[in-house]
Amino acid sequence: MPSSTLVRIAAPSDRSALQSLYRQLVDDDRVSVTQAQIQALADDSRARLFVAEVDGAVRGTVIVTICPDAMYADQPFAVVENIVVDTQCRGSGVGYALLREVEQFCLAKNCSKMMLLSSASRADAHQFFERSGFRGDIKRGFVKYRRQFAQPR
Repeated sequence: MPSSTLVRIAAPSDRSALQSLYRQLVDDDRVSVTQAQIQALADDSRARLFVAEVDGAVRGTVIVTICPDAMYADQPFAVVENIVVDTQCRGSGVGYALLREVEQFCLAKNCSKMMLLSSASRADAHQFFERSGFRGDIKRGFVKYRRQFAQPR
């Protein structure tokens, strides 16, 4: 990991850097990061949008959301999404630094587990997640996008 990597909560001023990172993750013109949503996430005790700075520039991001649950009394679980490391910084420890911060947040919230979804085609990312301690052979994830909501079967 670069010695100057700093992981922190995202600020509204990170909007353009986040927009750029998300466009590296998905080729979708509808990606639209707003300062208001970044601030709303910063104010939400059940979510954290983290960024990783390398030499003062935002080079990675991840979001974690705490989900209340009834299965283990008041112990929640966490969903980790949209972890992106700038292509120029991959392999330098930025992703590990982001996930360590996520784990600390989840420990502080007493989470029973962290779940992470990743696009099926991202084999390099899957290897990284497995090296980070995530298991891809325990559960199977399913996704239904908004455009498919309430459609007849």
